[in-house]
Amino acid sequence: MNRNGPLALAFHTFVVLFTVAPILVVCVVAFTPNGYLSLPTNGLSLRWFYAIADRPEFLASFRTSLWLAALASTLAVGLAIPAALAIGRMQFAGRGLLLSLFLSPLMIPHLVLGIALLRFFSEAGLGISGWTLVAGHLIVVFPFAIRLILTTSVGLDRQIENAAVSLGASRWTTFRRVTLPLILPGVVSGWILSFIQSFDEVTMSVFISTPQTTTLPVRLFLYIQDNIDPLVASVSAILIALTVIVMVVLDRLFGMERLLVGPGRG
Repeated sequence: MNRNGPLALAFHTFVVLFTVAPILVVCVVAFTPNGYLSLPTNGLSLRWFYAIADRPEFLASFRTSLWLAALASTLAVGLAIPAALAIGRMQFAGRGLLLSLFLSPLMIPHLVLGIALLRFFSEAGLGISGWTLVAGHLIVVFPFAIRLILTTSVGLDRQIENAAVSLGASRWTTFRRVTLPLILPGVVSGWILSFIQSFDEVTMSVFISTPQTTTLPVRLFLYIQDNIDPLVASVSAILIALTVIVMVVLDRLFGMERLLVGPGRG
């Protein structure tokens, strides 16, 4: 078994610290007692965490971001599963062109996409609402869902499905009991990545959100334009803590390796 040398360990340590340092700084700044961004040299305080309770619009935006990200990622995965199975396992004319179309939002700047969607919804007479915001987020996150599901479906052994059909299983039963469990790591990882992308989306959401559907990233963006206090750091620290808690709970209940890699693949 090969061991990493001192130079490799030092390099890995530097990379980890470089990645984690901004997160740690944000969490530390959130506990400052001062009214401006600074490290808590004068002690620790929960002042800015209590201040969140005085801003109900942040909680409302957090709920909006949650349902929006959950709905957009679920729709993306639901549409990506049949698309990935068709593209990954069938040969037909325009297959590559169709895949390029599905992945094209990755190549379009979100600023351009936001302006284009705003113009499209306005010209189509749809206006701006919660459903148009869902549609915009669906366009953004769909490439991530289909890319990860496609990765797991490309090498799928069709003989396993044929064996289930030959034993009397219907197409739906074969998909539910055989195909879906085999591509489940791609489905789960695609949903998680889509959720993260949707929850974190700012640039496009600025153009197609309303005061009633303002997401948390947009709310924070608008807040820091006029304020320089550590309230944003305290909100970010809470989000980081919630993310860690959710990951630990999922790992304890299901196992992150089993969800993202699949049984027997680690």
